[in-house]
Amino acid sequence: MIYLKVKPKEVKKYKGGYPLISKDTIYNCQDLQEEGQLVTLVDDKNHFIAQGYYGRQNKGYGWLLSWKEGESIDQSFFQRKLKVALDGRIDFFSDPDTTAFRVFNGEGDGIGGLTIDYFDGYYLINWYSEGIYQFKSFVIESLTNLTDVKGVYEKKRFNINGKYIDDDDFVTGERGEFPIIVKENGVRFAVYLNDGAMVGVFLDQRDIRKTIRDNYASGKTVLNMFSYTGAFSVFAALGGAEKTTSVDLANRSRPKTIEQFSVNGVDYEAQDIVVMDVFNYFKYAAKKQLKFDMVILDPPSFARSKKHTFSAAKDYKDLLKETIVITEDDGIIVASTNSASFGMGKFKGFIETAFKEMNGKYKILEEFTLPKDFRTTPAFKEGNYLKVVFIKKIIG
Repeated sequence: MIYLKVKPKEVKKYKGGYPLISKDTIYNCQDLQEEGQLVTLVDDKNHFIAQGYYGRQNKGYGWLLSWKEGESIDQSFFQRKLKVALDGRIDFFSDPDTTAFRVFNGEGDGIGGLTIDYFDGYYLINWYSEGIYQFKSFVIESLTNLTDVKGVYEKKRFNINGKYIDDDDFVTGERGEFPIIVKENGVRFAVYLNDGAMVGVFLDQRDIRKTIRDNYASGKTVLNMFSYTGAFSVFAALGGAEKTTSVDLANRSRPKTIEQFSVNGVDYEAQDIVVMDVFNYFKYAAKKQLKFDMVILDPPSFARSKKHTFSAAKDYKDLLKETIVITEDDGIIVASTNSASFGMGKFKGFIETAFKEMNGKYKILEEFTLPKDFRTTPAFKEGNYLKVVFIKKIIG
């Protein structure tokens, strides 16, 4: 057990349940040696604050797991946490129209660095540090004790030299026959748990896709930027969109988007699927004077192409300005970001500044954060990373 001494000004925060161990809040991070080792946080009088584990993840040095002095961090601890999380998703398990959702969401469910997603009987574990990966046997045993598992897959999302660890992702149970066809609010998705870092759909956007389908898409021309596998486009098409245009730089986005349209019986040839640098497409659309009734803007927090580098914290406002140009009057912009480095208030500030600099007017129609299966804790606000705003571009 390593004892980490917390800086005095940080003690209250940690006692209040803040779960992330960081270099800036601890005096003796240099004492940390092997990822996965258990640590105890103490104040300057060596009084117990909390205990957790050492695991490097982004700017963090690990996560706190328990505020009970003397509590054992063992297999039964993990099983208790997982059982509470699974019990909290009973409504999802009983919904025949949605068979893909998150069953364990990191620090929101009490164990930072670990997420588990459910795909119609298969479970996908995401490990975000070498530290949490040291507890793999506890997690697997807990999962198999508590659930009827078809099979378990994993993604090691801790980088080595900046690269995803692309091992055989199968862990236990039966190997899946891919794609697995799952449902989300009645819409079908083809997912691959054995094919690199991404599986084919981002589950945190569930409420946004449903809202687009049910309330906004009918009769609209829809542009889906940074479209990945076209999930927004599929929902828009099924919601009665006149036409969808999906734009993404990745070559594989085209066959993946065709597949998602096809498993839902949508004629992909009636849609536009464009493989192009999104930043170049903005210029192309403006030059051709193309305009859309709805533009969905969901960039990654950070993106790099041959000619462009994008950071949501620095560049989202300018991306919105380019979006405003190609949005019809009275049209809708769905502005989305998964950047944890700023909150909803700052995000709305980007929107306000973008329209002001374009001499435009707008109205916020509705806004979203993470869906309820992506549980968060009030003590760690940055864990509620998703921010989505439906904006109406007002004439005059």
